[in-house]
Amino acid sequence: MRHLRAILLLPGMVTVVVPALLVWRDVLGGPHPGWGLGGPFVLLPMLLGLVILAIGLTLMARTISLFARVGKGTLAPWDPTVRLVVRGVYRHVRNPMISGVLFVLLGEAVLLGSLAQLLWFGCFFGVNAVYLPLSEEPGLQRRFGADYARYKAAVPRWVPRRTPWHAAGHAAGHAPERVPTDG
Repeated sequence: MRHLRAILLLPGMVTVVVPALLVWRDVLGGPHPGWGLGGPFVLLPMLLGLVILAIGLTLMARTISLFARVGKGTLAPWDPTVRLVVRGVYRHVRNPMISGVLFVLLGEAVLLGSLAQLLWFGCFFGVNAVYLPLSEEPGLQRRFGADYARYKAAVPRWVPRRTPWHAAGHAAGHAPERVPTDG
């Protein structure tokens, strides 16, 4: 139940509720599926949008699963992981959950032909580009110490590594458990 609540309140609001409100309120002239292309070309942006959306949903599902199984917590700041998760997609990029949400938002914008959705994507990215280095990363550094510092130095925030990172000294690619010190 705690995972469902976190999912509904965080990525659910960002990827479902806000986009639905933007479409419902017809912000910036509403959606234009196909982006005004004619004939069979109208399907191209819609198919591209679906592919981008699928990538985002896959990233989100894998991340949520790793938070629960490995991290023993949720994606929510009020119920964070107690273990530093450096398995799966986390071996390639530090923020696959945010990347997944960004892919979903971009997929929705492309699929629907919505400038408002594209603007929402940009706003969400901008907020996270500020929040992650100023708040989340210092909190992870306090909670997980040197383990997080090594991970942060080796794995990029946004653009994935080509090869998976291996945490030296940690079996099965995850750091030891640490008790959170900051809520």
